[in-house]
Amino acid sequence: MGIRLASAHLAAADPAFLRRTVQGVTIELRVQPKARRTALEFSTGGSTGGALKAAVTAPAEDGKANAAVVALLAAEWRLPRSAFDVLRGAAARDKVFSISGEPAALAGRIAEWVREHG
Repeated sequence: MGIRLASAHLAAADPAFLRRTVQGVTIELRVQPKARRTALEFSTGGSTGGALKAAVTAPAEDGKANAAVVALLAAEWRLPRSAFDVLRGAAARDKVFSISGEPAALAGRIAEWVREHG
């Protein structure tokens, strides 16, 4: 019973858009291609508990927007681009990315970014 409480506490500390996996984490985000500027934003509130939005200047053609999102996430979270992969939504605005690495370290780094920017 104590273990379940501890793991529930860890999951509660993670942002709503983040899920831990065996290989790393997955993140859900909405992408705005052809935006005026490149930015990563976290909005709090609502029934979801917080959403991640990436605005990129690249157009949504030939994977350019996806590549720009990967570059943005990698720069913001100080992670290698090679750690990112699009799981769902390659041709949609709502996407799910996987980030490979140690789940606790990745979740901690992303949660720290949320605290600083949210």
